Amino acid sequence: MNIENSVVLVTGANRGIGLAFARELLARGARKVYAAARDPATVTLPGVQALKLDVTHPEEVAAAAQAAADVTIVINNAGIAQTGGFLAPDSEAVARRLFETNFFGVLIVSKAFAPVLKANGGGALVNVLSVAAWVNGGELAAYSASKSAAWSLTNALRQELAGQKTQVLGLHMAYVDTDLTRGFDVPKTSAEEIVQRALDGLAAGADEVLADALTQQVRQGLTAVRPVYLPQTR
Repeated sequence: MNIENSVVLVTGANRGIGLAFARELLARGARKVYAAARDPATVTLPGVQALKLDVTHPEEVAAAAQAAADVTIVINNAGIAQTGGFLAPDSEAVARRLFETNFFGVLIVSKAFAPVLKANGGGALVNVLSVAAWVNGGELAAYSASKSAAWSLTNALRQELAGQKTQVLGLHMAYVDTDLTRGFDVPKTSAEEIVQRALDGLAAGADEVLADALTQQVRQGLTAVRPVYLPQTR
């Protein structure tokens, strides 16, 4: 996928990985970047076009697809997280809230923009996923489950959109140094590094990008004699 002269929509573009995407896309010569956020006033990056978009509101997604009918790349970045296990008292409510953004939001945006991408030659769809899609230790139980669902969705969309020549890229990563991981005392990769690797993969025509060493290790561990998603000690 050629990024130079492209027209890109980035959801959740006001901070974190979304903001890093917007910056790097401009640096790589994107002709236009729609920076979507629930509150467009929070989009302050010069050179982008702010767009009001809450991915959990289908009417806002439909309006965005009409307003950004020239899009050639869609980056489904908007996401939320919350700590806690499935046996917590509020686990059902937490899971529903996270799935609304992390799974259904991606689905709604992808459906709305698939015809736009087709009309503009196919283009590309990038879904920001997580190493947590493969491993769920319970501390981020609903988040991990929502990312597992989003990974499955991404794999299905890759098949369904192949006929219209839309490249579908799944971006997997571990901890990234953003507001979302502020409370985690773990090694983190910068959002800028993640985005650079993602866009390099997109430009190379990749289906998936494993954007850091931990993610690469976990992927390899999925086929171990005792896979990494199972407890390693008993």
